[in-house]
Amino acid sequence: MTLQEAYQYGQKQLKNANIEDADVDAWHLLEFVTGLTRTQYFMRLQEPLASTREERYRECIAQRCNHIPLQHITGVQEFMGLEFCVNENVLIPRQDTEVLVESVLKVMQPGMHVLDMCTGSGCIAISLAKHSACEEVMGVDISESALKTAMVNAKKQDVRVKFVQSDLFSQVEGKFDVIVSNPPYIRTMVIGELEEEVKLHDPILALDGKEDGLFFYRKIIEAAPQYLKQNGQLYFEIGHDQGQDVKKLMEAAGFADVTIKKDLAGLDRVVFGVYI
Repeated sequence: MTLQEAYQYGQKQLKNANIEDADVDAWHLLEFVTGLTRTQYFMRLQEPLASTREERYRECIAQRCNHIPLQHITGVQEFMGLEFCVNENVLIPRQDTEVLVESVLKVMQPGMHVLDMCTGSGCIAISLAKHSACEEVMGVDISESALKTAMVNAKKQDVRVKFVQSDLFSQVEGKFDVIVSNPPYIRTMVIGELEEEVKLHDPILALDGKEDGLFFYRKIIEAAPQYLKQNGQLYFEIGHDQGQDVKKLMEAAGFADVTIKKDLAGLDRVVFGVYI
């Protein structure tokens, strides 16, 4: 099997399995197995693929045909220009969440203390530590397995983030200039309708926002004032239809200048406000 034949095989198998973006995924898996760039591939189309690599490529394609996420097969996902290790214990970082990080970065100043609640892979906390001059970043999650992955990512990016295992704020001490969170916000009854890659392979703990999807927003908003410095700010990622609900919850809790920000698709994605 040549490199070209391998790529064609991957495309065909994934298309037959009704994998969205089959061409793209077939290429990423070939790149993962061979280490070749696009340019190198086109220069070596008729070069035979080593038997061990052919076997590995077939295995990867079979996994993707079974709707195992591409990132779980390769073990990595890019976010904010950084490469993060991912696995079944954490949500795969998504481009939508970059809007949240970019919003927080706009207010970051040297010496600030930041708390990332429900940190998961650590992509938010680590990106903030990497791209700002903040004094301290703390990442909190209830999952020990998720925190182990986050610690690997912090070491990989050579940043200092303090990770704490905690059920929301139960083990958190201190006050912060900014609290940021991408909490579980999918309604329980909707989870079964999600694509297989999400409902079967993402951790349910990181998805399930309970009956109306707002459970964790309420909990965090209720407790956040105790952990925010004066004029401290609270930032959330939200589902596209949750903007007004989360805004009302924040305003009712005493947050001022509550703002809803849209993502690149024009959907509500971030809600933030200041606690006076």
